[in-house]
Amino acid sequence: MKKDINFNFSKSLSRRTFLKGTGAAMALPWLEAMSPAFASSVAQQPPRRFVAVTLALGLHGPNLNPNEAGRNYTPSLYLSEVKDLLGDMTIVTGSSHPDVSGGHQAEGSILTAAPYSRSSAFKNSISLDQHLAKHQGHHTRFPSLVLDVNGTTSSSYTGSGSMIPAEISPSRVFNQLFIPDTPKEQAQHVERLKQGRSIMDVVASDAKRIEHKLGKGDREKMDQYFTSVRNFEKRLGAAQDWATRPKPKVKAEPPVDIENSDAIIDRKKLMLDVMFLALQTDSTRFITLHLVGEGGAVPINGVDEGYHTLSHHGLDDDKLRQLTLVESGLVRRWGDFLRNLKGAEEANGTMLDTTSVLMTSNLGNGSSHDNRNMPVLLAGGGFKHGQHLAFDTENNYPLPNLFLSILHRHGLEEDRFATSTGTMTGLEMA
Repeated sequence: MKKDINFNFSKSLSRRTFLKGTGAAMALPWLEAMSPAFASSVAQQPPRRFVAVTLALGLHGPNLNPNEAGRNYTPSLYLSEVKDLLGDMTIVTGSSHPDVSGGHQAEGSILTAAPYSRSSAFKNSISLDQHLAKHQGHHTRFPSLVLDVNGTTSSSYTGSGSMIPAEISPSRVFNQLFIPDTPKEQAQHVERLKQGRSIMDVVASDAKRIEHKLGKGDREKMDQYFTSVRNFEKRLGAAQDWATRPKPKVKAEPPVDIENSDAIIDRKKLMLDVMFLALQTDSTRFITLHLVGEGGAVPINGVDEGYHTLSHHGLDDDKLRQLTLVESGLVRRWGDFLRNLKGAEEANGTMLDTTSVLMTSNLGNGSSHDNRNMPVLLAGGGFKHGQHLAFDTENNYPLPNLFLSILHRHGLEEDRFATSTGTMTGLEMA
C-alpha cells in the first residue's frame, strides 16, 4: 500500500538511531568540522581567508562613523585608533540586513542575514563563515574556528540553522592547534572516527534493504541520501589522516586564560593572538570571534560600570564617556590583529591582502536596540580600500551584498546570499 512506501526503519533501526545517523551524515556541526582534506603541498597562490569579529552590543555611531563620504574623509574618534590602517579598510554606513529587527534577539542574523522579527517563526540559515568552510574548509586541519570572548554563543550557524557553540578558552584553542597528541590520544581519535564511519555503514545498509519497496520519488530521495553518506565517509577518511599528522610547531608560548569575564579587551587580545597563529600556520582559514556584554565593571581606568549597562547609555554623558573608553579599546585590539596580518609577508604581499576581516554587529544603536545602520568595518581581502561607503541612513542598503562580494572574492560565483540583490556597490576587487 502507498502508506508503506516511506522511510520507516522501525524493524531494523530505531528512529532515534536513524536520526543520529542522519545528523552525523548531514548536519552535526562537530562532524562537519571533521571534514578537512590535505592541503596541497605546493600552493600556487596564498590561500584566501575570512575572519569575522562580531559585537553583540554595537559600536556608538557618532564615535565611529566619518562625517564625509568617499576617500577624503576625516577619521572619527574610533578610527583614530587604526589611523595607520585606513588605507587597508572600508567603512560602510547606512546598511543593514533587510527584514531583520528584534534588537538583541536578531543577534543570530549577524552573519546569516536571515530575516527575523519577534512576531515571526524564525528559522536561521547558514552563516557566511560556514558557507565558505563548507566549500573550502577541507584544505585545512580545522575547516573553521568558532570562538567567543566571554560566552559560548556565536555568530556561526550550520546549514540547518543551528548555532555552533563557541570555544571561550584561548589556551584550549592553542592546545588543539599546536600541542601534539600522544599516541594514545591519536589512536582514540582514529577509533572515534572509525566508529563514526561504522554508523554511516549501518544507516546505509538498513536503508538499502528497503530501497526496492520505494516509489520513484522516494528512490530519488534515497539516492540523495546515499550520496550524502558516501561523501561523509570520504570526509571522515580524510579526518582520519589528519589525526595522525603532526601539528604545526610555533615559537609562541601557550596563553594563560584570563579568568575575569569582564576583562573583555584583554580577553579579546588573547584570542586574537591565537587566531593569528591559526591563520599563519594554515590550521584554518575561517574564524569567527563573538563578543557579548557582561554585567560587571570593565577593568579600565575611568570605568566603573558593566559593558552591557554602558551600551544602554540613553545619551547619559558619563555612561557615554565610559563606553567610549571600552569601545576604543575594542577597536584598538582589532587594529593590532590587522597589524599582525599586515606584518606577515606572503607571496606578492601580506596575509592581510588575502584575509578579509569584518567587524560588525546586529545593533546599529545598542541603546535603542535598533538593528538598522549596522557598524561595518571591512579590512584586507584584496579589495580596493581607503574609503567610506555612505549609503542612505533612512532606507538602508542591503548588507548581504557585502557578503556576496566576499564570496566572489573567494572564487564562489554565486548569484545571491540570503537577501542580497547583488555585490556591494562601490566595493571593488584590487
